[in-house]
Amino acid sequence: MIAAPALAGIGSRVSWPLWNEEEVSVPLSSEARLARSAAQGHREAFSQLVEEHKRAVYGLCLRILSDREEARDAAQEAFARAYAALDSFDLSQPFAPWVLRIARNHCLDLLRRRLPARARVELDADPEGGSPPDLLDPEAERGDDRLEKAQAREALGEAVAALPANYREVVHLFHVEQLSYKEIAQVMGVPMGTVMTWLHRARSKLRQFLEGKEVHS
Repeated sequence: MIAAPALAGIGSRVSWPLWNEEEVSVPLSSEARLARSAAQGHREAFSQLVEEHKRAVYGLCLRILSDREEARDAAQEAFARAYAALDSFDLSQPFAPWVLRIARNHCLDLLRRRLPARARVELDADPEGGSPPDLLDPEAERGDDRLEKAQAREALGEAVAALPANYREVVHLFHVEQLSYKEIAQVMGVPMGTVMTWLHRARSKLRQFLEGKEVHS
């Protein structure tokens, strides 16, 4: 889907940090070792990171931009930006939230450029405050019939597409990418409580939408 980004010339413009094992207080994960190696100029190491995370980055870009070609270009650009910013990556943290935040910020920039000024505030709008009640586990799939499952997936996709932008993102990151609340908060740049609130309200809206579809079917 997405090849390793064309990064010719980037390495010469970046001052890479001279990481070593003693500077890191916790054992390095395999991804951290790859990131450190990539930061030291080893392209193959970064290509491995791209392979590991290209589906998640493309998926988030597609969820935000709703256009496959634009999402592919945005994902490519996100990886190029991540490569150029490797000196800012904290080796003690997981790589996925970091690169997904870069991708999200780039996609939001693209949206801002094509939206009228009055609509741009909606991209970062914080829904009304308040703490959510206990969050329920996702509902189990209904039935075993293949057609029913396909119809349910189609209805769910329609319901997710109708959600506000922030709700769509948090549903995607939690249910598709399976990030934790903390990791989603890092990606979206909001408090963890806000993530929980958005996810709870998104689920509530999805239930209302799907129940309405059942009533009218």
